[in-house]
Amino acid sequence: MHPSYFTQALLLGSALLISACSPPDNSSQTAEVTSIKKQAAKTMQYTTPGQTDADHLYLEEVLGDKALEEVKAWNSSTLARLTADPLFKTLEAEALSILQSKDKIPYVSYRGGAVHNFWQDAQHVRGIWRTSSLESYLTESPKWETVLDIDALSKAEDKNWVYKGMTCLPPKYERCIINLSDGGKDAVVRREFNTSTQSFIENGFITEESKGGMSWLSEDAMVVGVDFGEGSMTDSGYPMLAKLWQRGTPLSSAVEFARGEQADVGYWAGVWELSNGSREIVATRAITFYDSETYWFPRNADGSIAQTVKFPVPLKSSVSGEFKGQVIVKLAEDWREFKSGALVSFGMEDFMDDGEIGKLNLVFSPDEKSSIENFGSTRSKLLVSIYRDVTGAAYEFDWNGEQWNSKKLDFPTNGSVSIGSTTDKEDVAFISTESFLTPDTLYTYNTQTGKKAIAKSLPSWFDAESMISEQFFATSTDGTQVPYFVVRKKDLKLDGSNPTLLYGYGGFEVSLNPSYSATRGKLWIERGGVFVLSNIRGGGEYGPSWHQAGLKTLRQNIYDDFIAVAEDLIAKNITSEKHLGIEGGSNGGLLMGVMFTQRPDLFNAVVCAVPLLDMLRYHKLLAGASWMGEYGDPEDETEGAFLRKISPYHNVDPQADYPEVFFITSTKDDRVHPAHARKVAKRMEDQGHAFLYYENIDGGHSAAANLKETAKRLALQHVYLMQKLQGGK
Repeated sequence: MHPSYFTQALLLGSALLISACSPPDNSSQTAEVTSIKKQAAKTMQYTTPGQTDADHLYLEEVLGDKALEEVKAWNSSTLARLTADPLFKTLEAEALSILQSKDKIPYVSYRGGAVHNFWQDAQHVRGIWRTSSLESYLTESPKWETVLDIDALSKAEDKNWVYKGMTCLPPKYERCIINLSDGGKDAVVRREFNTSTQSFIENGFITEESKGGMSWLSEDAMVVGVDFGEGSMTDSGYPMLAKLWQRGTPLSSAVEFARGEQADVGYWAGVWELSNGSREIVATRAITFYDSETYWFPRNADGSIAQTVKFPVPLKSSVSGEFKGQVIVKLAEDWREFKSGALVSFGMEDFMDDGEIGKLNLVFSPDEKSSIENFGSTRSKLLVSIYRDVTGAAYEFDWNGEQWNSKKLDFPTNGSVSIGSTTDKEDVAFISTESFLTPDTLYTYNTQTGKKAIAKSLPSWFDAESMISEQFFATSTDGTQVPYFVVRKKDLKLDGSNPTLLYGYGGFEVSLNPSYSATRGKLWIERGGVFVLSNIRGGGEYGPSWHQAGLKTLRQNIYDDFIAVAEDLIAKNITSEKHLGIEGGSNGGLLMGVMFTQRPDLFNAVVCAVPLLDMLRYHKLLAGASWMGEYGDPEDETEGAFLRKISPYHNVDPQADYPEVFFITSTKDDRVHPAHARKVAKRMEDQGHAFLYYENIDGGHSAAANLKETAKRLALQHVYLMQKLQGGK
């Protein structure tokens, strides 16, 4: 029941920032500065005499004049250098050609006998929602009908709208809620849309910009959790209340039926349609990022809430809906006789009878070398992708009334396998496969007949025949074997001179699996670059235990793993320190910050994108409070002391010889505050360290609001990497 951005484990949460749009009163700012100065004296956290964290608070004012003056100056010098490189326009054109190509796979969802796709290209920079029949979609030239044109809408309303998905009411799927973001922020405006008239419904279900969610209970009733005003959002900036909203009434009259607590990450209520046809309200209270409670709300005949029934499942588990009467639960801790990482189930009707869970049924239990990546249900089967040593395979599971049985499906197993769009009302599922050197292939799979067919496949964007992908294992400080992949040209000389880009994330149980990147292959590997993907702890490559080995004060394990991979690349003579660059974004941006402050000798280029870097104030900036389950509490004595040790902002040293770091962020990122990148850049500037900086005004957490901005960002990054690593400058 976590929203999709939680299941993707991308960083989310609350805002305590000094905004130029709504200036704080002087007393609160003075108290903030005083508090920081006291903390400075207590922890001896400043590496520059007279340079305190309080001096950089103005950089937390997202649209503050002084902050934006710094940003514009940094942007100007960075763009002047990188765009002047003769290679920039070539790389930008290559990236844009790929991003805007009509040869991309139009990934679809299938509902009501039609496929639905969101498409972006040169003519549709912001994108269109379009639909086709399944039969037409499977041909080489599908006939598409545009339902909603985001470019036209943006022009008509003079807004930089970014499409953020939709939710439609079955079985007709005529009424939909469209999510629109101003410039790419996580917060969205929700507007009701009629697919028959292809128009927004005047006086329909509409909300102002807010993080949160809405689910259809019926055509005239919504379950809604948004910003209802003061006291309705958690410290993390997510909904704390769940309400029932009736058509024709103002949102202010919606009736509250449940709430979480202020310190929670958030409270999300939604609707399950069970196998027996009933529609039930189910909600998740996210106490932390990893601890949650799930509730069912039986209703009276008049639709009002009868009572609240808590699912008696472990806090560290994800309740993921119902299939053939079985509620599916993924465990992140041991429960009864089942181990962490397992997929189990129990009877929904039995639970609804008395609120208790009797027999537990095992769906699948991974061993120490495998993990469950994702799953989805059709009308007849539960489909699961299972990975072993970071290589995937697809399986189908079925419940026969007594137990689960399974069968491995015949899909390529030399890379990634992902369960795509499924619906419990159809037997048609979409499954995609890819590897570093094999383009994405999208299959249709009928779970009733067992028939599969290739629906679409990508063309080859680069010369994969001249390249090779290999997996190695590095030994970390504590002896742990850490997998990583190397993608390179076959005829590469192992002489230590190869420009190499090492990518990492290491957090939130996110797995980095083999994937085909046309831009990476074309812009980097074809030009002699080596790409390395690290599968360090903190991710989900080996299940919850791999992730939990890097939580909070154990986080140095993650960084030791990444260093071990870098040193192994050098030991294998694939590259050397002056030719080795690293890249990471978001939590991976924190990884980059720790790497250049802990081991500046090991790298010659660092792409630090939309990063967390001030780990003593991250919990007070935007989404930060929601991530304390991952990083720890800066105000806790033990956890705070550890965070001080790793915090890049507090460990920039005036005496150190750092590589020239390239910071990339976005002014409109309302997930990870741009002040993280700003403050470290400013501290480095104060200390005389060289760096590059690019802050895109729009784009949200992706640092790009459309395809042209994405192409520009990719070109800037690759020019920087080539300047630093090809000649080892």
